[in-house]
Amino acid sequence: MDNSDSTVTSLDENNFCNNSTRDILAEGVTNLFKPTIEKLDERVANTIQLQVELRGQLDALAAQLREIEKAQNQIPEFADKVKELINVKHKVTIITNVLSSSQERLAGLHKLIEKEQRRRQALLDSALTTEIS
Repeated sequence: MDNSDSTVTSLDENNFCNNSTRDILAEGVTNLFKPTIEKLDERVANTIQLQVELRGQLDALAAQLREIEKAQNQIPEFADKVKELINVKHKVTIITNVLSSSQERLAGLHKLIEKEQRRRQALLDSALTTEIS
């Protein structure tokens, strides 16, 4: 039985060297996900920046509303709006935390993909060097 026609999926050196289809497919899948992860990471970073800006604007608006509320002898309807604004600010903070966690996970995934690519390339280079020798 010829090794190039083998369907064995182990990663021993002989099978790895002779099964280029699997290597090409693995490299293609890795390269397929890498741009998507990078784009998603960029979008998450942009969203986090926008969330930070929004939080700053909400803080400024809340301060202005408190000043107006004090000037108008604490109108009850206005106090409710300030509370709603504070609740919105809290939700924005939670979303920012979730996005930050997601970005950290994406960065870790990106590192794992790069590590796997380097490992595969080193293994392939080693196998080619062994065949040439």
